[in-house]
Amino acid sequence: MKAVVITSPGGPEVLQLQEVEDPEIRDDEVLIRVEATALNRADTLQRKGSYPPPKGASLFLGLECSGTIDAVGRNVTRWKVGDQVCALLSGGGYAEKVAAPAGQVLPVPPGVSLKDAASFPEVACTVWSTVFMMSHLSAGETFLIHGGSSGIGTFAIQIAKYYGAKVFVTAGSEEKLAFCKNLGADVCINYKTEDFVARVKEETEGKGVDVILDNIGGPYFQQNLDSLNVGGRLFIIGFMGGTVTQVNLGGLLARRLTVQAAGLRVRSLENKAVIVSEVEKNVWPAIAEGKVKPVVYTYLPLSEAAEGHRLMESSTHIGKILLVA
Repeated sequence: MKAVVITSPGGPEVLQLQEVEDPEIRDDEVLIRVEATALNRADTLQRKGSYPPPKGASLFLGLECSGTIDAVGRNVTRWKVGDQVCALLSGGGYAEKVAAPAGQVLPVPPGVSLKDAASFPEVACTVWSTVFMMSHLSAGETFLIHGGSSGIGTFAIQIAKYYGAKVFVTAGSEEKLAFCKNLGADVCINYKTEDFVARVKEETEGKGVDVILDNIGGPYFQQNLDSLNVGGRLFIIGFMGGTVTQVNLGGLLARRLTVQAAGLRVRSLENKAVIVSEVEKNVWPAIAEGKVKPVVYTYLPLSEAAEGHRLMESSTHIGKILLVA
C-alpha cells in the first residue's frame, strides 16, 4: 500500500508518499481501506519530531479516518467486511489501509458522506471527553472556546449549542468570527483587537463563563482563570503558546475553580473505547438530526500531505483539512 512517510524530522517537505507494507491486524482490530483522513495539529508536531507515537502505534501520521472494512480480527463481533465506518486512531491514517481497534470504530453518521465522516472522530472524542464527560458542561451554562474556527472549535460550537449552552469564541480575523457566528456562536471575540477577559466579563455581567476549552496554554492561563465564574472549569488540550507561565492562584481558591488537562492519543484502549461509545450515544444523534455538520475547508490527495501541513501551519483555514486516499 501507499502511505505518507516522514523521511526525516523537519518541515512539510519531508512528507513523501511511498510504497510500504500493509498493516497486520490483531484479534481485536479491523483493517480499514481508507477513504479519507483528517489533519490534526498533533500531526505537525510529530512531523517535526516533537510528538512521537505511543508505544505500539503506527509510525505513520493520521489520528482519524473513514473508509470501508476490509478484514476483521477473530475477536471482533460488531463489524463485518464491507461496513462503512470512521475511526479514532493512534496513528496510521495517512495511508491506503490502517488497522484500528474495534472499540474505536464508529458507523458513518446518517446523512454524512463517507469522505466527510473522517472529519469527526478526533474532534468529537476530544470535545465530548473534555467538555462534557470531565467538565460537565450543561444546558444554560456559558462556554468559551479558544480558536473557534479550528476543527475542534467549529465542532465544539455546534455540539455545545445543541446541548443548550451559550457559546463564546475567540478567533483572529473577522472572516473567522463571522463563520463562528454562522455556526451558532453567541459572542465572537477578536483576540487580536479585544481583551477577551474584559469582553467575557461584560457579556456575563461580571461573573465570567462556566467552562473554557483552551489550546494556547501558558500565555492564556491567568486570563482564563480571570474569565471563569464561581465553580468554573478550565480544560487545556494544547500548548500552542507554550507550557510555562507565572500565575496568581488566589482565584482558584476564592472561586472554587477547576483546572484539568488531557490528551486523547495516549489514553488506554479501554478509556478510548468508553469515549467512542459515549460519542456514538450522545453526538451521533445530533449529526443525524443535521444539528452538527462536518466543516471541511479543503480536500487534498494523500500525495499532497505536505501542502496540507503548510496550510494548517498558516492557520488560514477554517474547520478540517482532509486528505483523500
